[in-house]
Amino acid sequence: MPRIVCLDLEGVLVPEVWIAFAEKTGIPELRRTTRDEPDYDKLMRGRIEILERHELTLPDIQAVIATLRPLDGALEFLDELRANTQVLILSDTFYQFAQPLMRQLGWPTLFCHDLLADERGRVTGYRLRIADGKKKAVEALRALGFTVHAAGDSYNDTAMLGAADRGVLFSCPDNVAREFPQFRRTERYADLMDALMS
Repeated sequence: MPRIVCLDLEGVLVPEVWIAFAEKTGIPELRRTTRDEPDYDKLMRGRIEILERHELTLPDIQAVIATLRPLDGALEFLDELRANTQVLILSDTFYQFAQPLMRQLGWPTLFCHDLLADERGRVTGYRLRIADGKKKAVEALRALGFTVHAAGDSYNDTAMLGAADRGVLFSCPDNVAREFPQFRRTERYADLMDALMS
């Protein structure tokens, strides 16, 4: 069967956007990510409330994203992977965040969500492409006859990893690795390549 690899984006190929924004703004509560909080809706509602309280806008976040670069070795890893198999990025980021990062990665195919903002750039909400989209995308690919190998680093990736024929954790925090020992844990791109392609 043909193989396709599904990858998370933030923490696997690029830095965590919200952590970078937290460092820029000096707001430690924004450092919380899906590595810490399994409930994505709770996490996003909290982020939107913090943005409102500090009068921060979507353009403020996009200005920080414009300064970000892929993680060391990520582009080379992705290029080698794409030379050997089809690759799909499944992310809980937003299209309004992703464009400068996708450009630097050579425009891989990305499935993610939409951030909602008003005419002043105030973030008012978010719209999921589909609930549990990463898992459902993997299930759909398998139904189409693909063998799916997947990699991610956070709680929100574990349903995707479980639905795949092979799931791999990459550079994940200890709490995620402890709770999901069924997935192979890797720390370097060479090891991730081996885990996905062997």
